[in-house]
Amino acid sequence: MSTGKVLLGIMAGAAAGALLGILFAPEKGCETRKKIAKKGKDYADDLTHKMNDFVEEISQKIESAVKKAKDSVETDSEKVKSQL
Repeated sequence: MSTGKVLLGIMAGAAAGALLGILFAPEKGCETRKKIAKKGKDYADDLTHKMNDFVEEISQKIESAVKKAKDSVETDSEKVKSQL
C-alpha cells in the first residue's frame, strides 16, 4: 500500500474518532458545532501541510533524477564524441 493511502487512512480514522467523541460529549449544540468546525479546520490544515511537504519532497527527487540523467547523457555523449 502506498504511503499516501496509509496517511489518508490514518487521517480519516483520526477525524472520525474525534467527530464521534465530540458528538457524544454532553455539551450544547452550538458548542459542539464549534468544536467540530475547529477540528475540521485543524485536520484540513494539517493535511495541507503534509501534502505540501510531500509535494516538495517529490519535486526535489524529480529534480535530482533529471540532473543525474542530464549528467549521464553529457558523459555518454562525450565518450561517443571521443571515440569518433
